[in-house]
Amino acid sequence: MESTRRLYIDKEHSAVYRSALSFAKATTKAAEEAGLGRDLVELINVRCSQMNTCPACLKIHVPQLVRAGLDSVKIAVIPSWRDTEIFTPEERAVLEIAELVTDLPQPRDAGQRYDEAASVLTPEQLSAAAWVATAINAFNRISVISGHPVR
Repeated sequence: MESTRRLYIDKEHSAVYRSALSFAKATTKAAEEAGLGRDLVELINVRCSQMNTCPACLKIHVPQLVRAGLDSVKIAVIPSWRDTEIFTPEERAVLEIAELVTDLPQPRDAGQRYDEAASVLTPEQLSAAAWVATAINAFNRISVISGHPVR
């Protein structure tokens, strides 16, 4: 079967993509203003990108997470974070929000998970974490549908 090159939607509609970049920049600023460290922002970016199996975004955000100071053991076990005790309450809370935004569970199933995150994060932090997750999910979709290569 012959493979066709996918259309890079970010290139086809570059003005829309530039708007997405502005949106992502605004979410990062909101997170910073809410007191979420760069490590927490990148933790959200990595977890969402893992869940969406986006290699291009993982290539970008895993090194940024390393630069933000998360140790290699934590990075290695992010997919199993619930089964460990090595993540801080704040890290666990943003991982929960990342997964809630990415999976979009039925509203009746999300309440307890949301409440657990809300017990750790301020309303401003919780909102900012949800916006960061929303932005990276958009970029995951742009990259996956476009078939962006990882070299």
